[in-house]
Amino acid sequence: MGYEIDFLQVGESNGDAICIRYGDEIRGYAIHIVDGGYTNTGQMIIDHLDSHYGAPHYIDHVILSHADQDHAAGLIAVMRHYHVGALWMNRPWLYAAEIIGNFHGNFTAAGLQRAIRDEYPLLAELEDMAIANRTPVYEVFAGQRIGPFTVLSPTRDRYLELIPELDRTPPSYATPLKGAFHRLFETAKELLQWFEDWNNEQLSENPPAVSASNETSVVQLAEIEGNKILLTADAGPIALTDAATVAYQYGMLAPPQLIQIPHHGSRRNVTPTVLNAWLGYPVQEGVFRGTAFCSVGSKQTHYPRHRVKNAFTRRGYGVSPTRQAWNRHYKDMPKRPGEGPLTHEPFSYYYEE
Repeated sequence: MGYEIDFLQVGESNGDAICIRYGDEIRGYAIHIVDGGYTNTGQMIIDHLDSHYGAPHYIDHVILSHADQDHAAGLIAVMRHYHVGALWMNRPWLYAAEIIGNFHGNFTAAGLQRAIRDEYPLLAELEDMAIANRTPVYEVFAGQRIGPFTVLSPTRDRYLELIPELDRTPPSYATPLKGAFHRLFETAKELLQWFEDWNNEQLSENPPAVSASNETSVVQLAEIEGNKILLTADAGPIALTDAATVAYQYGMLAPPQLIQIPHHGSRRNVTPTVLNAWLGYPVQEGVFRGTAFCSVGSKQTHYPRHRVKNAFTRRGYGVSPTRQAWNRHYKDMPKRPGEGPLTHEPFSYYYEE
């Protein structure tokens, strides 16, 4: 069985859209879409499938990793254009009755459910479209299988724990200042000069926390024809650690051949410990274990962050961003006309961040 995974270039800003196909000409091919980028990315996905996946009319699975706009908006056009076998996404309002104790006592379960759903119009529209088209909508929690992929994170318990911390849920008793530190960190503009060599890692073991929304990201792992593929979306250290724990329990924890660098290469999403768990410890310079794809906007020259790129490179993973075009990973599928070899970004010794 052959497979191909395309990380699309979604425009000037960072965003995620991944097209996956696997199978063969005799038994046919299955198609997955993981995230849809921005609104105009939806048509880019359609054009890509027309050009490279045989202009299909049916998509087996559409998976939304989490609710952020740069992952969700483009899926509206995809759901409108294709007959979809299954939509996989987590809808926070479904759990209102279970988390109501975190919110003001004036809320009823039904009122809290309405209040949360109103704050997620893209997810609500995807749900409405799926219902109208009789497409089943499934939760996406650890242990579920989507084609060859096994979901490793979030667990259901972790997801419910994070819902009160989401920026778009009502103020919670548990987290009255949710998101405040994240926003403060994002406003910091000071650049510092850094030096790294192969044995001098600057990646922080305790970075500022990522948003609760990013920690709800679906992390999924597939093994196809002996190759492991790890998709991470915008997962942070908590989600990636949870995912490694679940992978270990399933006997699946091993360095993948392809990994998605989470959150476009943000320095808050990975730590040395997390990378060691997933990729192994640093190797000798020039040794390669696999490839790390990074979804990066065409004008986002400061992503992936240098220390993140260096950390993956140091562990034997060549880093390939999607700044100008799609990146493709495949096995037992034909090479496309004009397709050249992947290029990896060099290790950065001096940089400002």
